Amino acid sequence: MLCYASPSPNPQSLLHNRSHNEMRVAFSLLRPASIRSLPLLRKTPTTPNPYLVRSPVHRLRLTTMASAYKPEDARVPPAVELPTPPVTKFKIALCQLSVTTDKERNIQHARKAIEEAAGKGAQLVVLPEIWNSPYLSDSFPVYAEDIEAGGDAAPSFSMLSEAARQLKITIVGGSIPERSGDHLYNTCCVFGTDGHLMGKHRKIHLFDIDIPGKITFVESKTLTAGQVPTVVDTEVGRIGIGICYDIRFQELAMLYAARGAHLICYPGAFNMTTGPLHWELLQRARAADNQLYVATCSPARDTNAGYIAWGHSTLVGPFGEVLATTEHEETTIVAEIDYSLLELRRTHLPLVKQRRGDLYQLVDLQRLSAQK
Repeated sequence: MLCYASPSPNPQSLLHNRSHNEMRVAFSLLRPASIRSLPLLRKTPTTPNPYLVRSPVHRLRLTTMASAYKPEDARVPPAVELPTPPVTKFKIALCQLSVTTDKERNIQHARKAIEEAAGKGAQLVVLPEIWNSPYLSDSFPVYAEDIEAGGDAAPSFSMLSEAARQLKITIVGGSIPERSGDHLYNTCCVFGTDGHLMGKHRKIHLFDIDIPGKITFVESKTLTAGQVPTVVDTEVGRIGIGICYDIRFQELAMLYAARGAHLICYPGAFNMTTGPLHWELLQRARAADNQLYVATCSPARDTNAGYIAWGHSTLVGPFGEVLATTEHEETTIVAEIDYSLLELRRTHLPLVKQRRGDLYQLVDLQRLSAQK
């Protein structure tokens, strides 16, 4: 029951033939007394609104609704729990290297950059896409290495392994052209602190594009697409690997997140057309959508090269925030990754619990096949 605190037996009569100020008084009198007596609350972070407090019944209703949506069915097989990383905080280095036609020089130059990054405290060093060779289809066969054979047949590979072992760091070795039998691949190798190869990712999505008047490039003329998504458990956490064009396909990043990745590394060489439009946009989207870290590493820009890279190597946090970036010149970014933010962000935005497994699913065919 509502009681009006008005001296008039008919409050509506106050509205006739009244001045503006009298009208304001009339409307005040028409308000229920129970509302007029409530204190005014200033909305500040330190003054919670008592009328927004959710009751236990309301919370139970939300939980029941989420259960009805079957969020666990949105990933097939179900997403794995985020594993506890070996370290919570560490420094990552993104080496934005200049690349020339001199392969021996490129290898020595990369080694020097890795040593300098380790000297600055980096426990994880990431190199660019195709750092030992010009990024040209005609160059891939010439600069390709037989990684399986190793030794003199793979000088870039051998240098990375030795550097990781001697410096006791984890290296995501950018990518190099790899020769395997009759096939060429765009391949990223990941090395542990003992120098051993921990994972090898062959670029899954080949860069075949044609933007009239801007850029045409067809990687499939010389390269073969990889067939296996790559997640590696390293001394600095679980890392998913993609190469350049792989970043455009959100399904791959979603798959890595469902496998419990803390970080996705994308060595990449976006160009002067797509770089300004999409490079940062895609990194932030992959990080925000999957609530994990994303690191990209580009070659430095060389305006005299046959293919001109955009540069702008970047580290993005799990809220989609740019934590560190650079321009197009040769440089090394050293920044901190804090894995404690992963759980914090996922608590703030509980996307995993809000997926609609009753409406859509992402199927990880590799994991599903392994379970059979």
